[in-house]
Amino acid sequence: MEDKKANIVAASSVITLIIFIIVARVSLKLSHTFFLICGAGIAVILAVFAWLIIRRHYNCRRKLMESNYASEGRELRIEYSFLRRVAGVPTKFRYKELEDATDHFQALLGKGASASVYKGILSDGTPVAVKKLDAEERREKEFRSEVAAIASLQHVNLVRLLGYCCVPAGPRFLVYDFISNGSLDSWIFSRKERPNRRGGCLSWDLRYRVAVDVAKALSYLHHDCRSRILHLDVKPENILLDESYRAVVADFGLSKLMGKDESRIMITIRGTRGYLAPEWLLEHGISEKSDVYSYGMVLLEMIGGRRNISFVEKGNDRSQRKRQYFPKTVSEKMREGKLMEVVDQRLIESGGIDEREVKKLVHIALWCIQERARLRPSMSHVVDMIEGRVTVEEPPDTNMVVVDFLAIDEEPANGHERPKIAAALATKQVDSKDASTSTCSYANAMSSISPR
Repeated sequence: MEDKKANIVAASSVITLIIFIIVARVSLKLSHTFFLICGAGIAVILAVFAWLIIRRHYNCRRKLMESNYASEGRELRIEYSFLRRVAGVPTKFRYKELEDATDHFQALLGKGASASVYKGILSDGTPVAVKKLDAEERREKEFRSEVAAIASLQHVNLVRLLGYCCVPAGPRFLVYDFISNGSLDSWIFSRKERPNRRGGCLSWDLRYRVAVDVAKALSYLHHDCRSRILHLDVKPENILLDESYRAVVADFGLSKLMGKDESRIMITIRGTRGYLAPEWLLEHGISEKSDVYSYGMVLLEMIGGRRNISFVEKGNDRSQRKRQYFPKTVSEKMREGKLMEVVDQRLIESGGIDEREVKKLVHIALWCIQERARLRPSMSHVVDMIEGRVTVEEPPDTNMVVVDFLAIDEEPANGHERPKIAAALATKQVDSKDASTSTCSYANAMSSISPR
């Protein structure tokens, strides 16, 4: 644009000077004054042409240098992006990039209480899962927790954070590797629970391998990171399966960093009912053993192919529903020596189940869900047990008083009333010297529950 203006000015100047010389010739004829004006005019015209030539040469060189700088800058950005990926450092994406990658957020993979997840493809062809968190204070904390927990993690069984995006006064986005086979719940539970999602019945060998993968991921978080990381929401929905059906632990929105010198941390109740360890209720602080408990509950669900908490209707009366707690059933069958009766019936029908492996996983699961946190093994010990480096002893009996209580679903007791579970868990302080106190203390906690 500037070059065009300069050319117009130069042409106008030259034309004006030529007209001026012609007018001088007509009016002054061949006088001395005319020759002075003519010489000055020609000199200015030559100067204008010289200026145009110099300017053109300068502009050509400038464009060449800009082109070189742009090329070098592009190469540097590509190299920088490559080094960030190699180093595991998340990339800061622009909102427009994520909008284009997800086709304006059309391909919804899943939606939960805290976020929505969309499938996308980046400009370089990388398939990704984009997690969108709403612009709320609670979501902001969840966003920061997830980035802080997983940004520098490098483990084959942990989902990889590729980048993030912050929209001013708007939603927050986390960009992860896309895991093709979805979450574990679609592959171990009946399709009635997830009728519109891809899934099936995962074979026993693959379930056993998933159990190993998840144990290794949690062991890495608890023991091999600079700061211990508590996941605090281990459940089948947060365990993904890749194209080879290897497990990848995801969703660190509720995770907490824990110093190496800390044995317990105090935190408000969070997570998913049915996977919460008893110490959440007792409010004496949680530790990595809380994740161990959740892992044990997931292990039982993988073995049985059913939820740990379910309801059975009595006849046609929906108000008369009996709650069934699967861990108690497993414990009873173990004492009776009938463990194969708790295995997913679909696996029994397909065959190929090693009863010794079933017994080992059941024993490990029951060790993990002990009410006393100190009795639970560490995740590194779980890995040793499940891979056969350590003998798995039979777990002690437990009445499962607290875990039974924590598993109570907020179902109508008489069709009109609902127990105030959340209020009781969030506000009740239980006086105990240990996180797993006596049944009397549990009864005190339960006494605070009143119907709405």
